[in-house]
Amino acid sequence: MRKASSCAGRGLGYLTVTGLSLACLAVGWRVWLVWSQQPAIFTRVEEVPVRKVAIVLGAGIRGDWPTPALADRIETAAALYHAGKVSKLLMTGDNSTLNYNEPGVMKSYAQRLNVPAEDIVLDYAGRRTYDSCYRAHAIFGIDQAVVVTQAFHLPRAVYLCDHLGVQAVGMVAQGHYFSPATRLTWETREILASAAAWWDVNVARPVPILGEPLPIGD
Repeated sequence: MRKASSCAGRGLGYLTVTGLSLACLAVGWRVWLVWSQQPAIFTRVEEVPVRKVAIVLGAGIRGDWPTPALADRIETAAALYHAGKVSKLLMTGDNSTLNYNEPGVMKSYAQRLNVPAEDIVLDYAGRRTYDSCYRAHAIFGIDQAVVVTQAFHLPRAVYLCDHLGVQAVGMVAQGHYFSPATRLTWETREILASAAAWWDVNVARPVPILGEPLPIGD
């Protein structure tokens, strides 16, 4: 009995050490990712280099209206468009069910901000950031882009684009206020999401939903 208890204790100790080691690796990777991507991330529209396309990443909708985080991204992308920094907006989000059309809502909101419909391209299969970046190159033929999302999300988004064929810079969407609790939740989740991004790029290499090429501008 004593021997079994000792083995169980050692097993629990190994699991604890392994778990802590993985957690430290994930945090360390996140810290390095944020640091390494900072030169490619901008907070002022006038500083952003000119690119043909802005990739606007989805962030959820409520009925026919974007969430505050998504509205912030669309408004930022519209500002880039009106400043002449980009000439096309790629709205990429989830449309996995008939009643959930994230890119369609994004387009409608951008049109309210005076972005012409002909300069808005929709990606209906951007179910996650990896998919959006992968499809931006594979389906829409994008080699360079400005990625638009919040600061917590940009290091991962730029990293994924860079490793999936899109030379990317990031523009921070920061026009809306979000509570410290909300921002802490985002940052905490991003530790695991960043680790998953590394895994997808270097190990799993999943292939998202694809289809016929639709090069932007053709």
